[in-house]
Amino acid sequence: MSDQQNSLAIALFSEILVAEQLLRNRLSKVLPSGMEISHFSVLTHLEHTNTEKTPAQLASAFHVTRGAMTNTLSKLEWAGYIHIRPDWDDARRKLVAISPAGRKARAAAITAIEPMISTLVQEIGSDNVRTTLPILRELRVKLERS
Repeated sequence: MSDQQNSLAIALFSEILVAEQLLRNRLSKVLPSGMEISHFSVLTHLEHTNTEKTPAQLASAFHVTRGAMTNTLSKLEWAGYIHIRPDWDDARRKLVAISPAGRKARAAAITAIEPMISTLVQEIGSDNVRTTLPILRELRVKLERS
């Protein structure tokens, strides 16, 4: 890679990392009390897939350790946002599903973050967001493969 390409790559990833940190900070401030970004992410995943998942499947989907996912799931279960049950076909495994309270908590989180996201999209410009999304998706796919 040439020095110019190397500098471009470093600038790209620096901007992504700073933007990610700033966005996480803003999200943390507007999420409902007690809800963390990891909680919202897991609830959203369970809502979108609408199927039970094992903790290992969730850890893999979020690229975190099983221990980190177990910690997140414990907090979500304590809050009543998920149900964890034994897998009747394999007693060594557990299955996780979003609860009705979890669906309500996720909806409340979306209501809380929607104004912030709308403002950001308005400030950036819808056309710029539409142009950038495919690039970010391609970057994510390439990173997931490596």
